[in-house]
Amino acid sequence: MRAFKYIRDPRAFEVVADETRRKIIYLLRAKDMTVSQLADALGKTPQAIYHQIKKLSEVGLVEVAREERVDHFIETYYRASAEVFEFHHGEAGAEEASKHYREAFEALTKVGIDVMVDDGTLKRVVSIETEQSKLGLPSKLEEKIEQLDEVGFLTKSYLYKLAQLVVMSDRQFEEMLESERVLRKVLTSASKKSTKH
Repeated sequence: MRAFKYIRDPRAFEVVADETRRKIIYLLRAKDMTVSQLADALGKTPQAIYHQIKKLSEVGLVEVAREERVDHFIETYYRASAEVFEFHHGEAGAEEASKHYREAFEALTKVGIDVMVDDGTLKRVVSIETEQSKLGLPSKLEEKIEQLDEVGFLTKSYLYKLAQLVVMSDRQFEEMLESERVLRKVLTSASKKSTKH
């Protein structure tokens, strides 16, 4: 299992929205398990678990760990494809990103930062983040970072940032800085300035 994996498939947002699938990922991060073992652990039928495993596999969150022969049957053991996933929504996942940003803005209020966000502001924030995600690493370099087994998750996140800064052009760097300025301006203009932290 990799320590870290980027998920760019927009369907992955919908897949992990389901609580049972999240529990499956959690269990499969701890150890390899068969469909029957997962069904027992979750109190579901093997057919229901197999259906969820198929969906998780399609978006790269779960993979086959190994197969073992038991009498005349082949038992397939599954595992999570990484310990930690980082999701990049891109254009196709803007609706899902919008939902998560809305929840994040609501949570800001709970920690004492009051931000009034309407649909227009939310759409603007998602648009800015979408543009920023285009400034990521080339996919081949991203894959190389993902495959570094000797480097832990936190180190990989730092490595990703350092590599991004090194390989981006001056124009891309200026675009990134400008998008951060615009994002900050959108957020501070929506803020009530009555923070309680």
